[in-house]
Amino acid sequence: MRLRPSSFHRSLFVGALALTAVLSGAPIAHAVPDAAPALRGGHATGCLDHSIAGTVEEQRLDRGVADGPSVPAEILRRSGFDRQVEQFTDLLCRVPNRQAAAALVRVQGETLWRTATHRAQHPVRGADALPSTDDRGLYWARISMAFALRQWQPRFGLGTTERAALIKSFEYASRGITSTRFSPGVRKILVTGFDPFTLDADIRIGNPSGANALTLDGQRWTVNGKTYEIQTVVFPVRYTDFDESMVENALAPHYRPGPQRADLVMTASQGRVGIFDLEVFNGRRRSVSSIGDNNNLWGGGTINAPVVSPSMPPGPEFITSSLPLARMSHADVAPFRTRVNTSILEIPAGQTDPVRRPDGPTPGSIASEGTGGGYLSNEVAYRNTLQRDLLDPSMPAGHLHVPVLSFDPANKTEITDPTYEANRESIVNGAHAILRAALG
Repeated sequence: MRLRPSSFHRSLFVGALALTAVLSGAPIAHAVPDAAPALRGGHATGCLDHSIAGTVEEQRLDRGVADGPSVPAEILRRSGFDRQVEQFTDLLCRVPNRQAAAALVRVQGETLWRTATHRAQHPVRGADALPSTDDRGLYWARISMAFALRQWQPRFGLGTTERAALIKSFEYASRGITSTRFSPGVRKILVTGFDPFTLDADIRIGNPSGANALTLDGQRWTVNGKTYEIQTVVFPVRYTDFDESMVENALAPHYRPGPQRADLVMTASQGRVGIFDLEVFNGRRRSVSSIGDNNNLWGGGTINAPVVSPSMPPGPEFITSSLPLARMSHADVAPFRTRVNTSILEIPAGQTDPVRRPDGPTPGSIASEGTGGGYLSNEVAYRNTLQRDLLDPSMPAGHLHVPVLSFDPANKTEITDPTYEANRESIVNGAHAILRAALG
């Protein structure tokens, strides 16, 4: 059962329009013209300065396959998020002051999130519409809207720090972080996912952990006579956001005593081909040197010289999951399989070379890789379970790696195909089954 009424995302959107209209002194009926011109045909209205370059992530908005048209633009169109991007930019051009800007950005971020979760949980219409569980529309809409904020030239002065604060507010709101509000009288479950990544290798890809999060947000499940409410968050694949404590800001409120304390917290990401990995040991350090984040920044560590994020609170080299892994491992995830993963890479005490340990770490070792690797998947797992240890050691918490989402091998150019869509559905169904087993 869906917790919120299906019109909630629309009410937020209308509220944003009304707010802008009131603060600008314009009648609500004329707050948005019949044909919003912003970003139509790849060109924006006069309030955007196109000489301002986007981030590496934002510069991918024009990228196609084999010199073809923009893949992000096609994803936006076929998911319906192109209209929301246009509307957002047009509203920005009408904002009269800083207070209105702050309110508009926050509400439009939450509107984007609510639109995405509503879409993921309801049938979609349109001959060429992407399936409801496709997570890529949200990703490219967020990137487009953040880019608009970066290029925005308002009628009032806006400093660098103020602009950065608006972009951060939009990021948090559009990722579900500001709306993980649980209802009273239910058991509370928090699940996270990730954005697509490795987009330079294939601009078309999505992330099934993000799709899973969108399908779960606001849901209520009854398991063994108990009612559970699920709230979700989708994290960026960016080291900078982790270094600025986004994970702690999102999760810590649900470890503290009070009405928003969760009963289980499970982070999730995309991992290996064909396998759901239940990660047992989370490592403290970054060791991936062969892959950058979505801004092509590296974490700074290598297998032989792993590093710790500058924002990481003190903690042990390895932290163990407290999820009911044995029960979760028996969930039906066909056509995939499930593994309780205990294999780590450590630098033994007094040594300098890493050693693979299939059954977990030895005393005094340095974490080169947790069971989930040495990238941001492992790091979100570590930050999650560290918050558990610091704030609520009794909380069931841990990490799930879902299988890799793949296209039909023959498809090199199209943004979707039946194999891709069937794989995503199977992964999402398997992730739901594993979560239900955890609650059992």
